[in-house]
Amino acid sequence: MSSPLHSYIDGRWLLPTNPTIIDVINPATAQPCAKVALAGPAEVDQAVSAARRAFQGFASSTRQERLDLLSAILAAYGARMADIGDAIRQEMGAPQGFAQQAQAGIGAAHLAQTIETLRHFSFEEERPHLRIVREPIGVAGLITPWNWPMNQIICKVAPALATGCAVVLKPSELAPLSATLFAEIMHQAGVPAGLFNLVHGDGLGVGQAIARHPGIDMVSFTGSTRAGIDVARLAADTVKRVSQELGGKSANILLPDADFPAAVAAGVRHCFSNSGQSCNAPTRMLVPEDRYAEVAEIAAATANAVKVGDPLDPTTEVGPVSNANQFAKIRRLIQTGVAEGAELLAGGPEMPAGLSQGFYIRPTVFGRVTPAMTVSREEIFGPVLSILTYRDEEEAIAMANDTVYGLAAYVQSGDPAHALAVGRRLQAGTVYLNNPEWSPAVPFGGYKQSGNGREYAEFGLAEFLEIKGIASR
Repeated sequence: MSSPLHSYIDGRWLLPTNPTIIDVINPATAQPCAKVALAGPAEVDQAVSAARRAFQGFASSTRQERLDLLSAILAAYGARMADIGDAIRQEMGAPQGFAQQAQAGIGAAHLAQTIETLRHFSFEEERPHLRIVREPIGVAGLITPWNWPMNQIICKVAPALATGCAVVLKPSELAPLSATLFAEIMHQAGVPAGLFNLVHGDGLGVGQAIARHPGIDMVSFTGSTRAGIDVARLAADTVKRVSQELGGKSANILLPDADFPAAVAAGVRHCFSNSGQSCNAPTRMLVPEDRYAEVAEIAAATANAVKVGDPLDPTTEVGPVSNANQFAKIRRLIQTGVAEGAELLAGGPEMPAGLSQGFYIRPTVFGRVTPAMTVSREEIFGPVLSILTYRDEEEAIAMANDTVYGLAAYVQSGDPAHALAVGRRLQAGTVYLNNPEWSPAVPFGGYKQSGNGREYAEFGLAEFLEIKGIASR
């Protein structure tokens, strides 16, 4: 039997010994849609023991054996994508089409990319009198967030298995439905018992136990910068590797030679995608001072045209934000923006017209934002865009880099060479020039307080490997 009331440990569905039962809230209605049983350190111990046993054999598996396993997982995942999309719609309010195509679809893309990467990945290389060997690090503790549940689960689990590691996963307690389905998929795909373990729980009960556990060799964490610091501190006593993908406040620089009508509209919609709940969202739009009036008009019109509503309505573009705490935080920060003197071009703290329940936020655009304002500096994690103006290119680059974060950056220009020259100077782990298509082959991770390490493709595999140098006479 599988449900969020069970954790999946050593190939079996188990009830926690002393669970705390909490409601899973559907943010579209603010009403419970399921229950999840939060486990604790005892279940983490069980999962780690199972993973260590499984790792002993799997570490020496062949490349082809791992390819076969990942291919079986991809096939099982493809058969359940509709179920996964529906679960994500319920647990985080993503519009049905977006939940199916983007949220569920991105998991399949990461699995396919990992398979392709593994086919050609070099685990050994020879140099004069030296052999470089890349070996699985061991048991990996994976702590994932609620905003892109399948993206973050699979871009950690897939490379861990590809390199020969065993895993203990703690998904967000706010998004346990899709994670439980993923555990079912792993079981259906024939993943050996103990190689993949899922322990439902919160940060205090399970996340901290994973971070400090001496039987876990590395932790891969995605979440807030504050929580990432806590994980790193707890992991320090056992000197385990910690890979982190944390917060962001990404700048989107529109250079004077950009196509402004297209670039502004695309930037606004990108910021609002997934209800603004993406750590790499382009939440700061930097535009030339003499183009501000034009930008403000386009941005306001674009925001006002965005359809906010029921995730089951096929015309809905933006659903609710994920939870009550996030809802309250976003509204507070919108009020702060108004109080600090930003120009409210669209949206505001009130509920959208026609919606009286659920965690819905009006798509909001602030203009005349200065770098010192709270809405320019703090990660809001909602559909809120800040527009700042610059006098010249040097000021734009300085403003873009003036943040404690460094996850992503965006540059729009009619001249690709010009965009590249600016992009090279931005302190961000990923720079997107002129709105390219998303690809699971592009390395993902941050500078500064946006984390350390990288995910996706060969960059993700490297995080789960130890390097051994074998020197000879």
